[in-house]
Amino acid sequence: MKYIKSFGISFGISILLLFLFTFIISIFSYFNIIQGSGIHTSMIIFYILSLFVGGFYLGKNSFKKGWLEGVKLGFTIILIFFIINLFFLKNDLSIKTLIYDVILLISCIFGSMIGINFKKDIQKS
Repeated sequence: MKYIKSFGISFGISILLLFLFTFIISIFSYFNIIQGSGIHTSMIIFYILSLFVGGFYLGKNSFKKGWLEGVKLGFTIILIFFIINLFFLKNDLSIKTLIYDVILLISCIFGSMIGINFKKDIQKS
């Protein structure tokens, strides 16, 4: 039960940060603070950061194999993105999308690995 709660909270943190960063970028775009390719670049950076933070939280609350926890969380979020993209946006699967999803997955894995190591450092002191 504790694992499901921790997974749900880290999933919620990732999704909440995604929505928050998307809202902030939309506001900046509306007021012409960020324009053109800066919008796309900042969205990629914020998505990577959101999944990293979610993975970090999950890794911090895991007991072992932080990379596997990161894979589970990252794959779940990417699967949801893929389903939304497939049904609602009607976009085809491209190599660019696959590379983007792999980058997001790696970000979540690194966050989880760092989170589990951060937890162990605190317990030693």
